Amino acid sequence: MTADRKPKIVALTGAGVSAESGIMTFRDSGGLWENHAVSDVATPEGFARNPKLVWNFYRERYRKAIEASPNPGHYALSRIEEMFGERFWLITQNVDGLHQRAGSHNVLEMHGSLHTCFCTDCLRHYPTKEILDQNPIPYCSACGAMLRPDIVWFGEIPYHLDKIEVLLQNCDIFLVIGTSGAVYPAAGFVMTTKYMGARTLGFNLEKPLNSNFFDEFVQGKTGDTLPQYVKRLEQAYCNTD
Repeated sequence: MTADRKPKIVALTGAGVSAESGIMTFRDSGGLWENHAVSDVATPEGFARNPKLVWNFYRERYRKAIEASPNPGHYALSRIEEMFGERFWLITQNVDGLHQRAGSHNVLEMHGSLHTCFCTDCLRHYPTKEILDQNPIPYCSACGAMLRPDIVWFGEIPYHLDKIEVLLQNCDIFLVIGTSGAVYPAAGFVMTTKYMGARTLGFNLEKPLNSNFFDEFVQGKTGDTLPQYVKRLEQAYCNTD
């Protein structure tokens, strides 16, 4: 099949994909995030109150991320990009960088990344690995202002929304992977693609809250179900026999 006949595929991933690599990035039912109140470690107000606490929290999350390894779900998505090239894009709510380590390049990190931080004044960006030893709070080498993690906190606007909107309106297949369907705006993406005529598929341990917008739902670990779906794509679009 020629490249121009291949569908445009967009995938959205959430915490369920990273959980299979041992990274628990979501809030529990008590409103805690890894035993911390969300208001203390994931809001601009919490950072203003106690930047030391916030930096200790994200340093630990960064260390957990670099110690973790991509799982078969990550590699399956990398394989889709290998097959479809620029006709495949990955939107992730995760901040751990495991998609890139698995080989994905067309990645939009809508909630930021643990691997970067930026100056609260001049906005200069730094790799997190370069400031880990600056305890308890790192400062900008250019202007001297305090640095903050490059994470989109509650109350802030996610990254890449304009690009994401274009991708959603023009895709043929939309994959929703490892998400609860509870956090907006990401939970609304499947509605946009459904209304625009895309085929929508969900992959998760449990049915998300927005599962009524799926044409097909595959229940189970994404590390098991995604590789099986990739085989379907290979047979449908990459079989040259």
